[in-house]
Amino acid sequence: MKYNTIIVGAGPAGIFTAFELRKRNYTGSILLIEKGLAVEKRKCPKSTTGRCVSCNPCRITTGFSGAGAFSDGKLSLNYEVGGDLPDLIGAEYAQTLIDYADNIYLSFGADNKIEGIEHTDEIKDIRKRAIKAGLKLVDCPIRHLGTEKAQQIYFAIEQHLLENGVEILFNTECTDILSENGICNGVIISGKNGAEKIFSDMVIIAAGRRGADWLEGLCSRHNVAHAAGTVDIGVRVEVRNEIMEKVNNVLYESKLIGYPNPFQDKVRTFCQNPGGYVAQENYDDNLAVVNGHSFKDKKSDNTNLAILCSQNFTQPFNQPIAYAKKIGELTNMLGAGSILVQRFGDILDGKRTWQKELSRSNLKPTLPDAVAGDITAAMPYRAMIGIINFMKAVDEVVPGFAAKETLLYSPELKFYSNKIQLNDDLSTTVRNLYCLGDASGWTRGLMMASVMGIHMARILTQ
Repeated sequence: MKYNTIIVGAGPAGIFTAFELRKRNYTGSILLIEKGLAVEKRKCPKSTTGRCVSCNPCRITTGFSGAGAFSDGKLSLNYEVGGDLPDLIGAEYAQTLIDYADNIYLSFGADNKIEGIEHTDEIKDIRKRAIKAGLKLVDCPIRHLGTEKAQQIYFAIEQHLLENGVEILFNTECTDILSENGICNGVIISGKNGAEKIFSDMVIIAAGRRGADWLEGLCSRHNVAHAAGTVDIGVRVEVRNEIMEKVNNVLYESKLIGYPNPFQDKVRTFCQNPGGYVAQENYDDNLAVVNGHSFKDKKSDNTNLAILCSQNFTQPFNQPIAYAKKIGELTNMLGAGSILVQRFGDILDGKRTWQKELSRSNLKPTLPDAVAGDITAAMPYRAMIGIINFMKAVDEVVPGFAAKETLLYSPELKFYSNKIQLNDDLSTTVRNLYCLGDASGWTRGLMMASVMGIHMARILTQ
């Protein structure tokens, strides 16, 4: 088989590349290869079984629309949020593309409401308290799709692509690229018919964060220039809505950044879910990691958010993804394959948390099958101290955040540390091979990945 363009990965970067190509009247053949299922078939069995059954691949992290849309479905509308792509294409142009992508989402049914653009006096007050605590507040306008609404929107986009001649291979894994003399001319897939070669004029890798480890291996095999970068190691924090009430109402998502002593690593909040639910995701080799969901209509009594500590490594170490996975594996071992949860007060007291203690708390876990235990037995000292001191600083901005009963779930890991060397046209050091999205190391999140896809399509149709 031969196509003009092959796109590997049906996350936002791959989807919007195909979408914009067709919108700009690109007449070449397009094949979109996706390891997971169509969006309408992506149902997590846990909703009926009550526990994770370790789907392979995980239906939350893989499939049409990628992992992000099934967490909380938030679109960040400011170029300062979402990774380093503005450094590559320019901040002003990145903001123009964000506005353009936002209109596409609106045309497919996204909510018109934008969170975090009102209550200017209250935002000033929150920023003042953040400054006093040694933190930086990034108030980014947010369009919240919601987990269930995002599925509807992406289903409409999926059908639009199919109706416009984009061929999609679901449940099909790209195992490698075809490369000869530094030129890429196709891919190798593994599907229902076994291993198969598919040729193409160009290959666009848009594997997403879920494919970061796979992409790192591909780069090493084919001499694609890349560098090991930052990996984020952290926890998912859960508090009652009353604690976060003001921040939730004013900002919806408060992005706080700090550099706490003694190590002064970057620590930040991420993916805040008012009235949300803590969720488990499974990566390769049944690695269980924690995330958060936020629905439009279904609400809990709690708010959850991630606290991530950025770890940067110097020579000779060059395996940050493997490092983070080892932390996850140790944590999973302690929880017998499940997510671990511990009360913040117990961490400070140097003791594990027991299930009976959780049952007496004001705060009821929204991930009921999380195992009470001791996350500090697996979390590196450097990251744990950074998280503890950061939480104490956040408590000065949000009183009660660092209460004894506040819950910390582990592991929360973000695999986007493999940064691909890209030219101005997003091409790699292998001819006819391009790389987009979170796995490339240049974006983080739904909106910026979508923007990178649009930019890719415009380059190809100039």
